[in-house]
Amino acid sequence: MAKVGFIGTGIMGRPMALNLQKAGHQVYVSTHHSSAPDDLVNAGAISLANPKEVAQEAEVIIVMVPDTPQVDSVLFGENGVAEGIGPNKIVIDMSSISPTATKAFAEKINATGASYLDAPVSGGEVGAKAGTLSIMVGGSQAAFDRAYPLFEVMGKNINRVGANGDGQTAKVANQIIVALNIQAVSEALLFASKNGADPAKVREALMGGFASSKILEVHAERMIKGTFDPGFRINLHQKDLNLALQGAKELGLNLPNTSNAQQVFSTCVALGGGEWDHSALIKGLEHMANFSIRDKR
Repeated sequence: MAKVGFIGTGIMGRPMALNLQKAGHQVYVSTHHSSAPDDLVNAGAISLANPKEVAQEAEVIIVMVPDTPQVDSVLFGENGVAEGIGPNKIVIDMSSISPTATKAFAEKINATGASYLDAPVSGGEVGAKAGTLSIMVGGSQAAFDRAYPLFEVMGKNINRVGANGDGQTAKVANQIIVALNIQAVSEALLFASKNGADPAKVREALMGGFASSKILEVHAERMIKGTFDPGFRINLHQKDLNLALQGAKELGLNLPNTSNAQQVFSTCVALGGGEWDHSALIKGLEHMANFSIRDKR
């Protein structure tokens, strides 16, 4: 049994922490932002006042918060994780944040004698509940090996990509690919529908060829039915694409398709759909075309 601190028990973090508890690990949570979820406490989680106290009690501290500024605050703010760690402890950031900032955070944490892993995930709330997340890890092999039994509880596809920052880089790359696939499927269904074809039958036909993909299988069905309850919220995917474009600017790269997808996501958010599933990107395209694939032909 490991003593695991878990900071960030929201949509993703809560089921991840519950899975750790079910596997027999002692979980510590911070109440600096909000009260610990009742099901975690009822299952034996110990509530502490702030990240510093969590870091003092736990051997491994996992952070799962929305964005780079929140990770910075949790780690290095007043009563932050950095004030409570030392040699032989591991800090694992499983949020999806800036690779550049991650490298700076890792350098500070590693300087304390603790080890830092960036380990963002893919798979959404469904994967978090099922313990089937894909986990992309950056950091030392030794720290990865120590943390691996915990990763196995939360995920199924677990890969050490390289050094600190490489896990976050892999996650940004993942989000680029997923966003562009969603946009491609959205455009194809919109094109088919505007031409008078039944988008559901077009989807069925495309599933048998090279156009087949998980996006076409899962997200296209949501687009056709118009069911956009999250899944993975569109405003979070928009944030991840912002990270991609920020990183591309730092590297002197031009990512035109990513930039275009980000603009369509922004349109969806402006329409009030920030909480929609990211498959709702099609609604941004429909808005621009003034046509819906669910319109009667």
